[in-house]
Amino acid sequence: MFSHSLEQGVLVLTVHGECGLSGRAPLLTRIGDLVHAYKPAPVVVVLEEAASVSTVVSVLQVHRMCSQLGILMSVASHSAPVRRLLEANADTSGVRMVIHARADTAIAAAFTAVA
Repeated sequence: MFSHSLEQGVLVLTVHGECGLSGRAPLLTRIGDLVHAYKPAPVVVVLEEAASVSTVVSVLQVHRMCSQLGILMSVASHSAPVRRLLEANADTSGVRMVIHARADTAIAAAFTAVA
């Protein structure tokens, strides 16, 4: 369901499939723990499959948390509808969420942004 790695100083969080309503709280807790442990490293959330609304809401909550901490966060999803949904609902009051179609592009951009 979820894995993480550190690539080029970027915390990469990969969501494998749907988290569903019952999985949202544990997913957010684990992600929050990792974000706090690796801060100030930028964060890239990779959505491997087309995400449901529940997963998108979770990603938006992670973005809100990262923004409050002043941490750059990017999302990578091959699904254009998911990218549009994230863009339309992203919090614009803090650190902007950057959305990419490919994970490697998102990681490289996050690394460059903080280098």
